[in-house]
Amino acid sequence: MFSKSSITAFFILIFTFNLFSQQDSTKVKEKSSIQQGIYKPLAPAKAAFYSAIFPGLGQIYNRKYWKAPIVWGALATPTYFFLENNSEYKRFRTAYKLRKTGFSDEFTDEFGNVSVSLETLERAQEQLRENRDLSLMWGVILYVLQIVEASINAHLLQFNTDDNLSFQPTFIENPAMFDAPKIGFTIKYTF
Repeated sequence: MFSKSSITAFFILIFTFNLFSQQDSTKVKEKSSIQQGIYKPLAPAKAAFYSAIFPGLGQIYNRKYWKAPIVWGALATPTYFFLENNSEYKRFRTAYKLRKTGFSDEFTDEFGNVSVSLETLERAQEQLRENRDLSLMWGVILYVLQIVEASINAHLLQFNTDDNLSFQPTFIENPAMFDAPKIGFTIKYTF
């Protein structure tokens, strides 16, 4: 069996290896860049979370203030059409139910003359229900897209965008060819 002193010596030996090991240079570099504010790994998740809580808040978090009114307008449009189509659908649905039970509805005047037929009420209900559902679908799609946009924008804000990464088109004339100008494309990059 091992004695207490040999077990203690074994643990001291194990812990001293960690004390005298070299420091990983990538971890030091990563910590220093995070402290400087260049790279924030949680920024995209935070922007997406803010956009999910309140539409447009992720864009404000990314300091793209001009995008927030666009998001609000884009989400207000299908919301307006959803509410409008839903109220019209309920109106035609109520008229249809009243007419089927034998009562007068809003499309029947005091003399019993019908301005809208029963088939027209059915078709109007179908069309309004379809428009209402499409408005809901577009609202959900735009809501998800604004969350994705805030997350992607937060990702892209962390990339290096100095002048070495820019695109500068230039025209280079060929002195051997005077008769017709030639157009070409050249990409020049440096690391």
